[in-house]
Amino acid sequence: MYKGKEVIVKLSEEADRVYEELNKIAEEENEKGVESSFHQTLLRSINRTKEILKANPFAGDQIPKARIPGKYSKKYEACNVWRIELADRWRMAYTITGNQVEIITFVMDIFSHKDYDKVFGYR
Repeated sequence: MYKGKEVIVKLSEEADRVYEELNKIAEEENEKGVESSFHQTLLRSINRTKEILKANPFAGDQIPKARIPGKYSKKYEACNVWRIELADRWRMAYTITGNQVEIITFVMDIFSHKDYDKVFGYR
């Protein structure tokens, strides 16, 4: 709940693919006895961040409107974009929508810092 409203965190198809792949790899690593890896650390970071966003959808950094990539405006009709840092310099890009009853935090991308820079036109 955030200010009396239920907060729902949803993943786009792209973000869900990354999330599911990390779950699969982490499970395979666990079966092999690997207790700590890049994949497991990133997965824990994503899960922790989802909980943070449920408590406060505005926990990330808002991207200036002039920097919002066209792909987010066109594909998701996002008029506000936020980013939050994950483990190992990865990022999560999301938009916030809602109504009188609920707030929806829609995760559009989960990506490495390098891919984040490409999408947002840095360097």
